[in-house]
Amino acid sequence: VSESHMLYEEAYSIYVKFSKPEFSHDKEDQTEMQVLAIGVLVDFLKDLDRARAYASQVDEKPVWSRLGKAQLEENCAADAIESFIAAEDPSEYVRVCDAANEAEIWTELIPFLKMARKNLQENLLDTEIIYAYAKTNNLTELEVFVNGPNVANIQTIGDRCFSEGLYHAAKILFTNINNNSKLALCHIHLEEYREAVAAATKANNVSTWKHVCFACLRAGEFRLAATCGLEVIKYPDHVDEVVSYYSDLGHFSHLVSLFEQGLGLEDAHIGIFTELGVLYTKHVPGKVMEHCKVFFSKLNVSKVVRACERARLYPPSVYLYMADKQYDSAVKVMMDRAPAFENDLFLDSIVKVRNSEIMYKAVSFYLTMKPMLFTRLMEVLEAVIDHSRVVNQLKRTGDWALQLGQKYMQSVQKMNLSPVNEALNELYIEDEDYESLRKSIDSFNNFNMIALASKLSSHELLEFRRISAYVYRINKKWNHSIELSKGDRMWKDCIDTANESADPETIENLLRFFCDTSEKECFCAALYTCFMHVNPDVVLELGWVNGYHNFIMPFFIQTFRQTHLRLKELERRTAPKKEENTAQDEIAGTYGGLSGFGGGMLMLENGGGIPAPMAVSPSGGQHLDMSSFGVPGPGMVAPGMQNGMPQMGMPGM
Repeated sequence: VSESHMLYEEAYSIYVKFSKPEFSHDKEDQTEMQVLAIGVLVDFLKDLDRARAYASQVDEKPVWSRLGKAQLEENCAADAIESFIAAEDPSEYVRVCDAANEAEIWTELIPFLKMARKNLQENLLDTEIIYAYAKTNNLTELEVFVNGPNVANIQTIGDRCFSEGLYHAAKILFTNINNNSKLALCHIHLEEYREAVAAATKANNVSTWKHVCFACLRAGEFRLAATCGLEVIKYPDHVDEVVSYYSDLGHFSHLVSLFEQGLGLEDAHIGIFTELGVLYTKHVPGKVMEHCKVFFSKLNVSKVVRACERARLYPPSVYLYMADKQYDSAVKVMMDRAPAFENDLFLDSIVKVRNSEIMYKAVSFYLTMKPMLFTRLMEVLEAVIDHSRVVNQLKRTGDWALQLGQKYMQSVQKMNLSPVNEALNELYIEDEDYESLRKSIDSFNNFNMIALASKLSSHELLEFRRISAYVYRINKKWNHSIELSKGDRMWKDCIDTANESADPETIENLLRFFCDTSEKECFCAALYTCFMHVNPDVVLELGWVNGYHNFIMPFFIQTFRQTHLRLKELERRTAPKKEENTAQDEIAGTYGGLSGFGGGMLMLENGGGIPAPMAVSPSGGQHLDMSSFGVPGPGMVAPGMQNGMPQMGMPGM
């Protein structure tokens, strides 16, 4: 009634009065009245100090428990904890833990949690007591507690301690559950690097190795960092991160040393060899070539080549391209970068390129940059290059390029290519080397001969005009050749050309020319040389008209001899074959030897034939009449004959 009428003091006094033994003989009734009394103080009067004094006065557990709840509601966590401890009441442990954590009164919380653990076995209680030990840095008690029986979630509380920087406590907790990965991190934060490496060894996972490696590196513990780093670079995906971290801190020499040690790992992969090659290009360029040669098969060639080119280390780039059979790229690098050029390597690569255009770029490169080695280049390319295109390239470059390529063109002239022949002939003309030009024309005829002959016909040197005539001659331009030789008074060339033509008309014109120019000896030589193609009547006419009897006589002697031999051979071939002697021939011979039948002659008809005409000589003898064959008989004189000798003069003289 008092409470309903807000008579709180009266109510409190009533409850206190009736809680005394003289009014309530039952202990439970007394305790109930005390609880109601303190309830008035905390619920209606809101006087916690007075309530605390009252609880101390009566010192009953339910009273303390009621006070503790009231204090907890009023956020008096420390007082509430004391009250609950006095009441030995752990029922509100969840709220107490929350309030204590919020108020950060872990020292006060520990006794409550110990009290609560006597009656309850809850995960939260064990976890919170561990946390409280950690927050109060009571590591000894903490270690004893975690090593004893408990139901705490040590992993969770260990992570909580670690996140809040309680590394000593976290170390104890992670040690207890053998979480070596987190333990290594704790050692790192505690700057216990050797212990961190030991824990990482037990954990043996790349993330832990990496954290320990980087921590040791930041602390300047390079040997320990290298130990961890070797474990990290075993994993290709983490190699770049290690390189970046070392590089950002500027520890380049230690980074190179780390990867050099990594070469000896049993499970060393291509990334280690490749990255070391890249590092060499940046920090130890003198070792790049040796590294490429020794470990080529274990390198990522494209990555190392790019690194070499960025570092302007072109010789190693060329070596890698060639070893990887990328000959096109090797040749391009040597042409674009002078320090990379090496003649032997270039010649070895150029014949193996896939793009033939690179060969012609190489020709231009050698002409411009290495002219003294041009001939050697062309010797190597002779079997695979288009020589006609090369010659045109030389012409476009200039006359000096043709002069430079003369030996090359001479070596490939055996293929008898028109551009090569024409270019060489031009060079021979410029050099006035008529002997080489004549030899070239005789051996290689695949070029525009008429154009060459026309060009040489007006040359200032006699030998070149002779070559012009010779070219006309081998192209059967007989008249052009002869006329050109006439102009130079090269009579032998004229005669040889006419003889080779085998044309009687051409030969006759030449003979008449010799007669007109009174070249008697040449006329005679022409008859001798062209004997088989000259008509005798023409010779007789020219000899008679020009009085060259003595010069034509050898021709006619030879003509008569040849005619005689031909007739003799003809008679031999047409004579009837002799028949073998028979028995009848022997009988006829026997009768003939007996001078029978006509005085020694065996006639088919012995009746007498037609007698041969007989003539009477002035001396009275008889002989055969041969006048019908133009032979004067005895006592007859042929016209124009005196004393049996022919007259050499003209008639009437």
